Amino acid sequence: MRRIEVNLSPEEVALLKKKIASGTSPAREIQHARILLGSFEGLGDEQVSREAMVSKPTVWSVRRLYAEGGLDAALRRKPQPPRPEKRKVTDDTEARLVALACSAAPEGRNRWTLRLLSDHAVRLGYAPAGLSHESVRQALKKTSCVLGKPSAG
Repeated sequence: MRRIEVNLSPEEVALLKKKIASGTSPAREIQHARILLGSFEGLGDEQVSREAMVSKPTVWSVRRLYAEGGLDAALRRKPQPPRPEKRKVTDDTEARLVALACSAAPEGRNRWTLRLLSDHAVRLGYAPAGLSHESVRQALKKTSCVLGKPSAG
């Protein structure tokens, strides 16, 4: 495997040293900054990996990221694309959940619980099977409705 050279400008070196010294950046960025500085200073893979406390493949990966995308690509994570197909609570489902939560509680209950709401929403066909109470909580977190008690206003 051909070793990828890291050629940093004086400004980039200063930025990386400041990032390491401040300690306020995410740990991943600090590790990657250490890797880039060590590589720039001509240290071997073994020494860079020891000083940055990462594996040698991580050192190679950071160098490759730097060569392909520059300093920013080597330091920061690539943003993940949105995955709307993974959402169990769509806007329509959320509206139905809010309406259900703001309605009167079922007979024999004082109020809706999150688990009761998730089970009821699945039973009525508002949501897919396996809808968790946590998904219901996150959907209802945005509303002012108190479970089982209509909001005033």
